[in-house]
Amino acid sequence: MSETEAQATLGLAADNGLRLLDTSAAFGSAEEVIGRTMPRTRPFRIVTRTIGVDGGVSNVEAQARRSLRALGAPRAYALLVGGAEDLTGPDGDELWKMVQGLKDEGLFDKVGVSATVNDSPAALARRFKPDIVQVPVSLLDQRLVRSGDLERLAEQGVEVHLRSIFMQGLLFLPRDGLPPALTDAGPRLSRIRRQIAEAGADPLQAALAFALQRPEAQSVIVGVASAAELRAVIAAATAPSPDLDWTNLSLDSGAVQGAGLWAAA
Repeated sequence: MSETEAQATLGLAADNGLRLLDTSAAFGSAEEVIGRTMPRTRPFRIVTRTIGVDGGVSNVEAQARRSLRALGAPRAYALLVGGAEDLTGPDGDELWKMVQGLKDEGLFDKVGVSATVNDSPAALARRFKPDIVQVPVSLLDQRLVRSGDLERLAEQGVEVHLRSIFMQGLLFLPRDGLPPALTDAGPRLSRIRRQIAEAGADPLQAALAFALQRPEAQSVIVGVASAAELRAVIAAATAPSPDLDWTNLSLDSGAVQGAGLWAAA
């Protein structure tokens, strides 16, 4: 988005009590734009991520420091290892020691990891003891709820952030707009949407209500491309929660749970 749109979006977020801002050096020039448009009198808790470790741990550290400079912040709320595979790979221990060192230096209040379902996030947390773990949990993909991993993270005292709550927009795609790999999921998706409508809600309300009601989570991360989109999210999040049997709304499909099979709505 343009800097004008970014400024309007950040101002709207601040005015409505949203205080966590999730970004990354991988999001193009997002950190620089945020640094130039941040409402200084109403600062956010900023979370950013490490780049991949392929170029070496020293390169990851240099980028983390550059992110702070781009954001115009002497320190940030949290630094997350961007991929759990970097922690479990050959450079994992060195990477985690470096990340902890940045925290000890006072550059970040907390450190953590962004994980997937297949990373076994509760086991990952037991090994590395992060302050924060960010995981994909949604109305359609409740695997971490059913497995108990989400509860086990909370029991370990981890600050849990939920992401991908819209599953890349899958909940909003019309049945005739599904890619070929997801055609078989069409009937089930239609039934889920019908149940949501019968409860007097829309998919946006339902997806947000499901995530916001998870007792294990401290934050829910959503992406927006404009102030208008954020305004719609805020309205849906503050609407009365629909009376739905959440466990009956998951979409149990290996194809659907794979990443990158559909376009974001």
